[in-house]
Amino acid sequence: MKTPTPIKPPLIGITTYNYQPTGNFYSPAGYTQAVQRSGGIPILLPPVPWNPAVILNSVDGLVFTGGGDLDPNCYKGSLHPTIYGVDPERDTAELTLAKLALSERKPVLGICRGLEVLMVASGGDLVSHIPDEFGEDVAHRLELLKPTEHRVQIVADTQLASIIGKHEINVVSWHHQAVRTAPLGWNIAAQAPDGVIEALEHELHPFAIALQWHPELSLNEPAHLSVFQALIKAATAEGVNPDAFNLHTAGWGCR
Repeated sequence: MKTPTPIKPPLIGITTYNYQPTGNFYSPAGYTQAVQRSGGIPILLPPVPWNPAVILNSVDGLVFTGGGDLDPNCYKGSLHPTIYGVDPERDTAELTLAKLALSERKPVLGICRGLEVLMVASGGDLVSHIPDEFGEDVAHRLELLKPTEHRVQIVADTQLASIIGKHEINVVSWHHQAVRTAPLGWNIAAQAPDGVIEALEHELHPFAIALQWHPELSLNEPAHLSVFQALIKAATAEGVNPDAFNLHTAGWGCR
């Protein structure tokens, strides 16, 4: 009797930060730990010019991570004084990769900045600074760029709700920007009490979920780890329906 071939752990590409003063690329350990604990193999992707098709053919899924703000020129936004950490090289690399990953239906998970990358890649725009438009009833980030916590409501009957298994959770929040409206094809999956969009999912993609919060900082809580487990499951799936359709993406690189 032939022994069944074991399922190969999926390779998950994780985008990284570019710290110019040191010349080092960097990724917080929580992302790699989350992928490992969920059964995947993390592969760090430096923000350098790459052929996105080669990257997509080399990995089974992608995590677009947090970090500094996108250049507002990428979404025709304004240069708000609170914008920080803009890295044009990273913007171009990640937006190009995100657009191709969405069109090729590669499993993707966007976290914080990663949500914003996926939204801008899909033609969306961003709220430059949340307090200016939503007030300060809910703190999404503390002074000196420190994280905080708040509740979010998960929209019923969404893919995210089925993954997390709850309609409300406490999250680690570390952002001052947000997507303004859901781009074409994306549905809102969670919101903060002040109305800020906290999660979205793509209705035509087998697994494209974007979270504004940081689940990798709450891995001891099953609800947060479950999102990474769902990514690994999607990246492991065989025989994904290859029916062609056009996901809406906007240009290549930073517009």
